Amino acid sequence: MVFSTLLAAEGLAQLGCGLGAGIATIGAGLGIGKIGGSAMDAIARQPEATGKIQTNMILTSAFVEGCALFAIAACAFLIK
Repeated sequence: MVFSTLLAAEGLAQLGCGLGAGIATIGAGLGIGKIGGSAMDAIARQPEATGKIQTNMILTSAFVEGCALFAIAACAFLIK
């Protein structure tokens, strides 16, 4: 009885880690999409500032991707 309860708890913990990694990935994808869309709007409004806007867009996307990678790695390490 106790053994099956422990297995169920471990299975739920692994499920939670998997769901957490999935949510982190979806959040990063939505965030990067929003960054790209906003950058394209800004470039359409001020074409002369294209270089600065693209640089900031790439840096911000890298930071968001880094946070998502950290969240996925943390979930992967918790699975065991």
